[in-house]
Amino acid sequence: MAASELWGPLMPTPSGAAPPNPTSDKLLALLHIAQRLNAEHDLAALLMLIAREAARLLDAELASLFLLDATGRELWSKVSFDADETLRFDASQGIAGEALRTGQVICVDDVSRDQRFFSGVDSRTGHRTRSLLALPVRNLQGQSVGVFEVMNKRSGTFSTDDVELARLLAVQMSIALETAQLLGDARRDRDALAADNALLRQQVEQRRAGQRILGSSGPICAVLRLIEQVAESSASVLITGESGTGKELAAKAIHSASLRAAAPLVALNCAALPEALLESELFGIEKGVATGVDARPGKFESAGEGTLLLDEIGDLSLPAQAKLLRVLQERVVERVGGREPIAVRARVLAATNKDLLAAVRAGEFREDLYYRLNVVQIHMPALREIADDIPLIASVLLSEHCRELGREPPELDAAALDCLRRYHWHGNVRELGNEMKRLAVIVRRDRITREDLGDAIRAAPCEAAPAPVESSLKDAVSGLERQSIVAALEKCRHNQQQAARQLGLSRQGLIKKMKRYGIAARPT
Repeated sequence: MAASELWGPLMPTPSGAAPPNPTSDKLLALLHIAQRLNAEHDLAALLMLIAREAARLLDAELASLFLLDATGRELWSKVSFDADETLRFDASQGIAGEALRTGQVICVDDVSRDQRFFSGVDSRTGHRTRSLLALPVRNLQGQSVGVFEVMNKRSGTFSTDDVELARLLAVQMSIALETAQLLGDARRDRDALAADNALLRQQVEQRRAGQRILGSSGPICAVLRLIEQVAESSASVLITGESGTGKELAAKAIHSASLRAAAPLVALNCAALPEALLESELFGIEKGVATGVDARPGKFESAGEGTLLLDEIGDLSLPAQAKLLRVLQERVVERVGGREPIAVRARVLAATNKDLLAAVRAGEFREDLYYRLNVVQIHMPALREIADDIPLIASVLLSEHCRELGREPPELDAAALDCLRRYHWHGNVRELGNEMKRLAVIVRRDRITREDLGDAIRAAPCEAAPAPVESSLKDAVSGLERQSIVAALEKCRHNQQQAARQLGLSRQGLIKKMKRYGIAARPT
């Protein structure tokens, strides 16, 4: 689009006047200004730069670019480079409004004799306008975006050369203005996206806070150390333990700490699928195997280079075990109805609440598959084995459920905690979590007492908790140190600086120990 198309026709040249011919010095100055305009991407700074450089180029007292707001009802701008206030006025008023409405360049030698002049601007700014040059501004799409004004020629009146320079400058203004606005929109979008990402990360971390392995007892510390040791390898891991002890949490911890963390963690509950569907779920299926069946990948393919968790592996039938063993040995699968072998790269973790070795002896589980899966075994302790960790686990689960309900978590008093320690917890952490969720819903006080607990929990016999599992002196010291760190963090509401001071450590020293013992940081 040509400059004349952007800015409209010039006013007629006076009879006998020479054609526009800006001097070479002025054109060179215009080029330098254009370079500075295109280098400035902040809108406010760009408007000030326009006001200053346009006034200097055209030997005028003031210059300003008035922008049309989104509604099209007002023009606004900083009046000049030394103005502290943003000026707004009706877009239909004054000579600026006339230039915007007609699309014509307007040059007035004496505004006091022009009825179109709007004196309200002078009354607001304290300036006295004598002569005025106004140009309508359009963007590259031909849409009106504002008016460029130059006021009070220092000597004489605005010439046709001044008008031509102003038009050339306005073209550069339009390009620079559109660039600044586009970049401003991009920055706002980027900042909004960063804020959304920060919120999403916070929500994910809050969810993870309720999905981490908690405790400082010897058995829990041993589990955390073993997870750390096996995470970076590709060895198969068999995770054992009673129902509800957190076997899936252990699998997630292994995956998250591994080099495969960026790839998927895919889980399959082997006990939840009928035998007829298990093979297609594991290995995939080709289109046309049955009426209406589309091709789809199995869990091995979906896991890619990530991790595949086979939960309740002890419930696999012997024929399915044989097929799984072949995949683990050859590292290829064939989809149901397919003929082409597909290479698999996923690491396999298996979990079970059964005694697989006993199942091997009974002929219910293949011995070769057992040893293929059981390269490393991690046993998740039952709650009765880690009774001293129950107060911490209960408090964290209670806080998580209360946060989901948008309320502050109440405190568990000593009698309630004692009942929680003594109860058998047949469902382990899953059962404890359900009880904490119930309490989060029904208890509206700031303290939970023994009477608030379920009947079965209150009726637990007053017997001593099982003796802790024997451990080495090093393990005992590590367990005590971890317990002290967790207690200090809870007391200081997870303010690491305060907790470090209480423990006699530096903050960096505390952070190192938290990483060593798998203690996750929580927002204060």
